[in-house]
Amino acid sequence: MAVPASQTRQADLARHRQLLGWLAVFGSAVFFYLATAIISWGRSYVTISATYYTFARFVLGFVLVGTVFVLKGHRPSCNHVHYIFGRTVTNALAVLCFYKAVDVSSLASANILNMTYPVFVAIFSWITLRDQRDTVALGIVGLASLGIWLILDPAGTTLDWNNYWGLLSGLFAGVSIIYLNLSRQFHDAQTILFYMFGLGALCILPFLHGTIFLPRPLDLFFLLTCSIAGILGQYLLTYGFLYVTAVEGAVISSSRILIAAFLGPFLVADPPLTATGWLGAALLFAANVALAVRKKPFR
Repeated sequence: MAVPASQTRQADLARHRQLLGWLAVFGSAVFFYLATAIISWGRSYVTISATYYTFARFVLGFVLVGTVFVLKGHRPSCNHVHYIFGRTVTNALAVLCFYKAVDVSSLASANILNMTYPVFVAIFSWITLRDQRDTVALGIVGLASLGIWLILDPAGTTLDWNNYWGLLSGLFAGVSIIYLNLSRQFHDAQTILFYMFGLGALCILPFLHGTIFLPRPLDLFFLLTCSIAGILGQYLLTYGFLYVTAVEGAVISSSRILIAAFLGPFLVADPPLTATGWLGAALLFAANVALAVRKKPFR
């Protein structure tokens, strides 16, 4: 029996959207990594603090999202302020710690440790959502913890405390993801981004003391390119997750672990990962995928 042409077209459209979703999520991983690479490249030419880079990203994001609202003639509405506020503060701290990690440690370790956020989501969910506790997921967290330790101390001798900025970024990002899930129940993506960027910029202001200055053309170039890369990563991730499953999205997003490990020595002269570091990265990647497979929706 022949399949109706309308069903064939719908199937083709679904596959096309799925492919676009895959490419968008992978593109977000590339752009998030590129934003940190720009910070690393800029060290030879400009002196810009991680705080200033973070502030610039939020200000530009607020301008872009605000422009979209104006063009559409819509106004953002906020029904549950505490969820938006939680998302804003934790996301601002996550980005600030992430950029600080790039500033004081290797690009590979900063990106890999930032991708620990699914582990922290699992830990916080175990603590707060008693009806969704999963013993197997807790075992996966233990495996991921071993991977994190191998990344923090690949030589097995002394810890590089600068790497803890990357781990802190993963911790704050994990809390931020929980707030994002709660916020999505009451607000659309554009509204969340509007407040996240706008209020996020205000949250960063107290940390700017002594680091903000009137940028020269070269300063402005690095601030804008880094901000644009980060914002594109945010939008591509938001778009991509409309058309991929949670498992597919987690696997492709976690590819940033491998991107950072492979490209660091070539793009930014990072020291290559040791065998122990590679094992840690592989364990964390596998744990992120396993946690996505067992993920339960927030209620």
